[in-house]
Amino acid sequence: MMDVLMIQPLFIGTTELLLIGGMALLLFGGKKLPEMMRGLGQGVKEFKKGMNEVKAPLEEEEAADEDDGQPAGETAKDGE
Repeated sequence: MMDVLMIQPLFIGTTELLLIGGMALLLFGGKKLPEMMRGLGQGVKEFKKGMNEVKAPLEEEEAADEDDGQPAGETAKDGE
């Protein structure tokens, strides 16, 4: 029962979204709100770009380790 009560606030319905949108419109106004959402979208885009820049070298290294037939993190020793 406790788990359901903790998860329930994560589910937002249509009514709640409309209420939040209306409050944002009242607080920030019709002209400022699109600018804020554009900035938020650009921020998310930059975040994803940064994540991909970090993730790509790790995936390449993992693929190279799999091609060598060795587990990730281990290196080959001379003579083996």
